[in-house]
Amino acid sequence: MAELRRLSWPIAVSMLSYSAMTLVDTIFVGRLGPAALAGVGMGGVVSFALVVFSIGLLRGVKVLVSQAVGSGHPERAGDFLAAGVVIAAGLGLVTVIAGQLVAIVMPGLAASEEVGHHAATYLSIRILGAPLLLWYVAMRETAYGQSEARAPMVASVAANLCNIALAYLFIFQLGAGVAGVAWATALSHAVEAGTLLALRGRALLPPLRRGLPFMAAVWRMGLPNALQFLIEVGSFVLLTLLIAAMSETDMAAHQIALQAIHFSFLPALAVGEAGSVMAGQAVGADRDELVLGVARLAMWLAGVYTALCTGVLALAAPWIAQLFTSDAAVIATAIPLLHVAAAFQVADAANVVARGVLRGTGDVRYPAVVGILSAWSLTPPLCWILGHHFGLGAFGGWIGLSAEIMAAAGLFWWRLIRRGWQRSAARSRAELDATHGAVTSAA
Repeated sequence: MAELRRLSWPIAVSMLSYSAMTLVDTIFVGRLGPAALAGVGMGGVVSFALVVFSIGLLRGVKVLVSQAVGSGHPERAGDFLAAGVVIAAGLGLVTVIAGQLVAIVMPGLAASEEVGHHAATYLSIRILGAPLLLWYVAMRETAYGQSEARAPMVASVAANLCNIALAYLFIFQLGAGVAGVAWATALSHAVEAGTLLALRGRALLPPLRRGLPFMAAVWRMGLPNALQFLIEVGSFVLLTLLIAAMSETDMAAHQIALQAIHFSFLPALAVGEAGSVMAGQAVGADRDELVLGVARLAMWLAGVYTALCTGVLALAAPWIAQLFTSDAAVIATAIPLLHVAAAFQVADAANVVARGVLRGTGDVRYPAVVGILSAWSLTPPLCWILGHHFGLGAFGGWIGLSAEIMAAAGLFWWRLIRRGWQRSAARSRAELDATHGAVTSAA
């Protein structure tokens, strides 16, 4: 438990810091009116959708590094990092190009021309920071796999302080509006990567040629996770577009509720990430009997926190909504969404903890398949049926999201308890031993 807490809290701060970038954007832009708020919400979701495949793929670096550390070969971390940096550079360039193309069609997807214009402006500028963001992710995942979580935390905090200062300057002093807040976020990614590099120095600067033989290993370990992230986020983007087509009020309320639950979801996700690292190290050390213990401890820690968040969301929903806007219609629409969020908090913790531990063992395909099927079979269909057909609006979409989370959580824990991950763990150890043997022979 001590090790789990030591790893979890810096990861939680880092994740909350990334979320805080969009949160600051939302709060500042909320003063510009519902159309700007809805546009930034829409553009923010799409910008995340464009980088989520790459982020998911680069998480394979963490699994490989943690397993290498557990097996007694920490020197392999530089190889996997170099492979991740090469992959990040290529995918970052593709993401920037894709973002500019998607921004062109954004105005036609929103409920109004004004919302669409704000969404396109925000997306086209924020996406310019994608290469730096992905470089940072490759370095961060390597640090996590080595049980080093504090340096990424410091880098994230520094980036957010920069983001707050720049967003205030661009919006309130220079009058740059939505474009200004997008530039603030894009520039903050550079601060984040630079700070982490400064803190860890040469450890994060291996020769890139070292990574070329290991790119296939990173790709193989990260691809199921990347596809899951992409397709699940695709489902969430569809949910957002369905809500955006309802009204500006529904979209603004959706954005408020989404930002609010980041402060419950992301710390729970951090515990899941710490559990993933510890499970990976246990598998690398051939100590599979520790995996379920890690999962249960992580669930206890995340479950207590999300239970507290349930009470906060249930009791303080009106006050939370008023933090973002003074528009009475938006507040009235956001309050029921926050109540739905309160209902699925503990299930969300169970979902992310079990998923993280399964990935740490090398069992990456099962979480991907379950995540994809639950996302697409529940969230968008229920949003359409309850939100559009029965007139529940964004509330109907959030009921679908709740059903998805609860279904996936049950299936993930079933896999954990029945030890369906052990074959993948054995395969991961065999591949790690083979890789080490090949490198040793070459040397």
